[in-house]
Amino acid sequence: MLALPSEIDFCNASGLLPLIMTAVEQRSDGLRLLVLDLSGTRFMDSQGVRLLAAVRHGLPARTQVRVVAAPKGVASRVLELSGLRRDVPVHDSLAEALCAEGGTARPDRGAAGDGTAA
Repeated sequence: MLALPSEIDFCNASGLLPLIMTAVEQRSDGLRLLVLDLSGTRFMDSQGVRLLAAVRHGLPARTQVRVVAAPKGVASRVLELSGLRRDVPVHDSLAEALCAEGGTARPDRGAAGDGTAA
């Protein structure tokens, strides 16, 4: 699980991608599930959407991505409006994200299997 900052925008989104991907690459056990925690994110613009899309497309085929976002929070609303929520499962809590079955269907890579938390 990686907690993302309280603001994701033009100023920091480009720097977050290499940090996230480095964390994924450092897992020698073959990471199967990456949970990005946006529950503390109070501001997110289109750069945050681009960041999540880039993470999703940059992950190994075996790795699922799930997002935790406050149900009535800004991040959840931005993901809904952008349409990314259709492609990336968004959950109300970390427990819900970890217990959810299935995964993220990625047409370019197929469906991912079960996994473990980052």
